[in-house]
Amino acid sequence: MPEHAHQVSAHIGPGSVSVTRTGTRTYEGMNERGSTVRIGPVEAEGHFTPGELLKLALVGCAGMSSDRVAARRLGEDYAITIWAHGTSDHKENRYLRIDEELLVDLSGLAESERSALIDIMSKAIDRGCTVARSVHDSIDLETTIDGTPA
Repeated sequence: MPEHAHQVSAHIGPGSVSVTRTGTRTYEGMNERGSTVRIGPVEAEGHFTPGELLKLALVGCAGMSSDRVAARRLGEDYAITIWAHGTSDHKENRYLRIDEELLVDLSGLAESERSALIDIMSKAIDRGCTVARSVHDSIDLETTIDGTPA
């Protein structure tokens, strides 16, 4: 099936995104800046499922929300990997729970500093993550930072 260009909308502005069909159950997602992502079912190699994109949005938002406070205490080049774990409930056809896991090495901090940073990062995510705040009432979202529930 041929790929199709994204049709232009008169309503495009900051935050606008689109998908255009590229094949059977496969789409190309694009933001107004021209960045793209391939979306499709699990069987479509090189594509993200919509559920995976939801989880990426959650962990990307958690990382961006906590980045400044972590960098102030750990240094601008600190390393972090953030995972989202969870599958949709087939009976209800929705996500009931997603676990966020922030893997960051805090072993160089004193216990009081470690606890304080986990608390600050958690608060930064709670305040700043628009995606988590948007799904808060419909998905049980649990966050751990360096093995500690946030």
